[in-house]
Amino acid sequence: MSWLRLAHRWLGGLIGLLLAVLGLTGTLLLHKDAYLRATLPHAADVQVRDTATVVAALTRIFAETADRPRSVLLASERLGVHRLYYGPGEAGAYANQSGQVVERWTSIWQRPEVWILDLHHHLLSGDTGELIAGVAALIGLGFVITGVILWWPSRRLFRFTFWPRRMNRTSIVHHHRDLGVVVAPLLVLSLLTGATMNFDWLAGFLVSGLSTPTEMDAARAPPKAQGGSVAAQIDWPVLVHAARARYPDAELRLVALPAKPGGLITVRMRQQAEWLPNGRTMLWFDPANGRMVAHRNAQTLPLGLRVANVEFPLHAGKIGGLAYRLLMTASGLSLTMLGTLTVMSFWGNPLGRPKRVKR
Repeated sequence: MSWLRLAHRWLGGLIGLLLAVLGLTGTLLLHKDAYLRATLPHAADVQVRDTATVVAALTRIFAETADRPRSVLLASERLGVHRLYYGPGEAGAYANQSGQVVERWTSIWQRPEVWILDLHHHLLSGDTGELIAGVAALIGLGFVITGVILWWPSRRLFRFTFWPRRMNRTSIVHHHRDLGVVVAPLLVLSLLTGATMNFDWLAGFLVSGLSTPTEMDAARAPPKAQGGSVAAQIDWPVLVHAARARYPDAELRLVALPAKPGGLITVRMRQQAEWLPNGRTMLWFDPANGRMVAHRNAQTLPLGLRVANVEFPLHAGKIGGLAYRLLMTASGLSLTMLGTLTVMSFWGNPLGRPKRVKR
């Protein structure tokens, strides 16, 4: 048991602050929509779903061929503005539901919710940061498991407090063990779903018993059809009406232009039974004339993919309303506290030796 305690302690001291950063940024992102509704013009507007309004907004947003966004995430029930993404860089914008831009930025540092998301998911370091964050989440899962094992022999001394009774090593260690075991289920949920979103191999492994990799790869593959050149004025009425005729009860969520010549316009819709906030019901259109080329019903996907699609809403608090967001807030704040206090107590006494009292 001593080697387990030593590994738990030293790894915690080395990456505790990284886990604290992930916990704090994740907590802030849980309440991103509330922040935007309070600070951004039109973000508190009621969502408008009628076809005429959506068509007019898309027509206005994509009207300028020289300044077209790459994709548009449409307003939702919790956020009354459209989110515009430009190119592969950092530029973006918010537009009201008429399609008029109300806020624009060219760097992530101009919008707090944008750089906080990048810090949480990529550690401001692109793919390398995403890899590090995923590894940290896996190590965090190891902390939860080993922490429960180490807590078990001292379970009779359990006494839950939200904050250490004293800011000394003994009190911090006792608080760390007792708080950790209380929030262990929430931490497992947060860390496991976070890791699966960073590592496709882990997500595939967890659902491999539900569907074969071949089935899931085939279901994920985009259509092989080629599209024409992107029209100067895309026929949005034809496109939107076709999408809604195919899935009349679904909510239109995202529209993306082709990423390269010969590509297709991609549309994502969310059916009522889907937990994923932007849905996985997909439609593809020829950008030259707005003709539907293919579609995919998320409800008919292999079971493994349908289970994998709940990872993000579980992780980001996109289900269950305020009550679930508060649970995930408790998870994030606990991870922040556990990581920070671990580093404080460790580097104050890295060898874990009792300090001699001067007489």
